[in-house]
Amino acid sequence: MSASPVKADTDFKAAEFFAGIGLVGSALEAEHVKVVYANDISPIKQRLFAANFSEEVFHLGDIREVKGSDIPDIDLATASFPCTDLSLAGNRAGLKGEQSGMFWQFARILEEMGDRKPRAVLLENVVGFFSSNGGEDLIAAFKRLNQLGYYCDLIFVDAKWFLPQSRPRVFIVGSLSPLSGDHKCKGGSPLRPDWFCDFSARHKDELKTQTLALTTPSKKVKSLSEYVERFDADDLRWWDEKRTKAFLDSLSDINSNRVERLKKSKSLTWRTAYRRTRNGTPVWEVREDAVSGCLRTARGGSSKQAVVEAGKGEVRVRWMTAREYARLQGAPKFNIDEVSESQAMFGFGDAVCVPAVRYIVHDYLVPLLRGDITEPPKTVRNPENEVEQTHRHIAVPACA
Repeated sequence: MSASPVKADTDFKAAEFFAGIGLVGSALEAEHVKVVYANDISPIKQRLFAANFSEEVFHLGDIREVKGSDIPDIDLATASFPCTDLSLAGNRAGLKGEQSGMFWQFARILEEMGDRKPRAVLLENVVGFFSSNGGEDLIAAFKRLNQLGYYCDLIFVDAKWFLPQSRPRVFIVGSLSPLSGDHKCKGGSPLRPDWFCDFSARHKDELKTQTLALTTPSKKVKSLSEYVERFDADDLRWWDEKRTKAFLDSLSDINSNRVERLKKSKSLTWRTAYRRTRNGTPVWEVREDAVSGCLRTARGGSSKQAVVEAGKGEVRVRWMTAREYARLQGAPKFNIDEVSESQAMFGFGDAVCVPAVRYIVHDYLVPLLRGDITEPPKTVRNPENEVEQTHRHIAVPACA
């Protein structure tokens, strides 16, 4: 992977598990955290990774076959483990599920690393992680990380704070050293809604939790119009008249009126649409705002997102392209020529929003790794043998 010039002795090293096409690593390296190991089981994602980053660090294979001894010395380990069993749209089997249960393999590898465990970990998943199995899955994950020595923080970040894509995600930051100072979890923040703070407060006696005060991103996000590809009206990617009519006929009155208003505009406007099933009937729903819905793996009609172009008395509809997926994930220059259109969309639908991760890396992980926000090790004298021993202060700031 390429990174901005920086002195070698200031670089931190990371391992990226469930690496996919490498977008977590892209965010890391933009902040001078070098990825030295990446693992994923998908050959398609490996091809995309190799086309954009260093193929040498990518290890294709089942994480269940990875051993702690396989991992080089690192400062940080990341895990965007499968969301299938945690998603509200999934089977909700949680961490007992075959896919999302891969979290335990990540924890196993950390344990096998022993004293070489990374000083910090970053986990990413869907918001459904919080409510999965009545919250028991999140508690179980925290307890496992606590057993490994990590103090855990939770952060809620939405891609729409950076790009016109609605993609809320939960991030867990774990550190072997507790945060310094008095960090109280205050509800009402977009980064930590009330239910985040309530979770820590309810379990403060059984879990080692902590909260770093962060500033909510306040960037002005551009409209979807800045990210869609422009095609001529006669481009074959636009749906034909019959298919477009079926799309328009399926719209509810609210959605139909929305499209009609856009159609009458003197300039072109773009919106996205998803196909839903309402009362047993498949229908299309068009977003009111100029923000894309959450990008998903394009494996079926209900998961594929359409782009509606309306204005100047016309309405055109087509499927969203892989290049638009890349732009909306914050990787506009990503090389997708090595795979098919659907394969590229599969890779991006499973990936992370680069600027969202970069925000956490810049504002949290790098200061943490530098030791700027954690308790320094304390040296105490052993009264029996007068040998100095170092240990970490274990008092954990709890949520109010």
